Amino acid sequence: MKLYFVQFAYLAAAASFIMALRWLSHPTTARRGVRIGEFGMALAVVATLLHKDIISYEWIFIAFFLGSAIGIPLAVWMPMTHVPQRTALSHAFGALAASLVGTAEYYLHTGELSAFTMGALGIEVILGYLTFTGSLMAFGKLQELLPGRPIVFKGQNFFNLSVLALAVGLTIYLIFNPGQTELFPIIVVLSLIFGVLLIIPIGGADMPTVIALLNSYAGLSAAAMGFVLDNKLLIVAGALDGASGFMLSVIMCKAMNRSFTNVLFGGFGQVQAVAGEVEQRTVRSASPAEAASLLETASSVFIVPGYGMAVAQAQHKVRELYDALTKRGVDVRFAIHPVAGRMPGHMNVLLAEADIPYDRLSEMDDINPEFPQADVALIIGANDVTNPAARYDKNSPIHGMPILDTDKARTVMVIKRGMASGFAGVENELFYMDKTMMLFGDAKAFTADLVKELAANHD
Repeated sequence: MKLYFVQFAYLAAAASFIMALRWLSHPTTARRGVRIGEFGMALAVVATLLHKDIISYEWIFIAFFLGSAIGIPLAVWMPMTHVPQRTALSHAFGALAASLVGTAEYYLHTGELSAFTMGALGIEVILGYLTFTGSLMAFGKLQELLPGRPIVFKGQNFFNLSVLALAVGLTIYLIFNPGQTELFPIIVVLSLIFGVLLIIPIGGADMPTVIALLNSYAGLSAAAMGFVLDNKLLIVAGALDGASGFMLSVIMCKAMNRSFTNVLFGGFGQVQAVAGEVEQRTVRSASPAEAASLLETASSVFIVPGYGMAVAQAQHKVRELYDALTKRGVDVRFAIHPVAGRMPGHMNVLLAEADIPYDRLSEMDDINPEFPQADVALIIGANDVTNPAARYDKNSPIHGMPILDTDKARTVMVIKRGMASGFAGVENELFYMDKTMMLFGDAKAFTADLVKELAANHD
């Protein structure tokens, strides 16, 4: 009876994960997707605890309470602006868990593993350990503990591929000679090294793609672990995670005009090391009062959020600005670039936290044709994703990257601390256009000043 319940619970959990992915694909059903995903995971955990091979509930519950003591504070107290870092850590811990299970299985059943099981275990261990160190590197770059710029050296791709090829070669040898236990630690070390080498040549601007790719690797590692443990739910959940992460990586690469083959080998982002020469040019700046006067007389305003908004935690002030303008009859919409911020959907999450209506958020492809009809394009902390040089400058690191057509609006306003370039290391040509007004200051503070000016004008 217990066995039937476990299998039924696994089937229900797998169905829940599939529905969760389906509902998470749209903002209006995202909460439902989260809830059904949580239900499925809880069901899977309960069913697993009833498995006949569980031999130590004491250690399981010790780990459960220790993990909860760490995870709950992370979820409750971590600000939304640090979600990318938390996501990177989640990938690291999940991949490490899968790798440790694979390591334990190898040493517990040395000599008993079939060629298929040993192959799956090898894939699991290589993907798991490289994802662990790769995710830690991504966390370090996101948290600015490591340089955000690409770290490159001569012959890097050849060296990286040699490390990976050696790890794969030793794994293939172990498939046919599983008793050679002295080779297993070498595979582990090589995988850990490759994870570091995979991420260091990638610049900070490309972190959204890295996050999605590491998510895919972690999922594939879990799926391989399912084959090792003969756990069908792990296979399904890992495959869903791996496939969705892979598809998201492809979407991110397309949005950034990157080659996915380069992403796989950690070679993309190197172009960011080449920065354009800084040219001294004049810009037109404006005060909060001047900017507010233009905003309240506009018929349509397109707000473009970026990483600067996230750093300043300005999303709630942006909501106040949205409310102030809509009360005056201004049509306010938000233009979202696929890679704005530090992870896929970063801006969507921040704006949702501030309760911006979902129907006011528009993706790049949908809103770009409408920019010529916009009276004002208000850019809050975005840089490279609005740079017109991506269209015509073949020498630019961002050439060919799809951008938001903010330069086609009648008036452009840019809230920015200074004239520093974006992650790509090039100046934004938009800042020097005659129609552009630079609003220098902290995104949160300046947006608050705009709200005050609008309120004062209304009174």
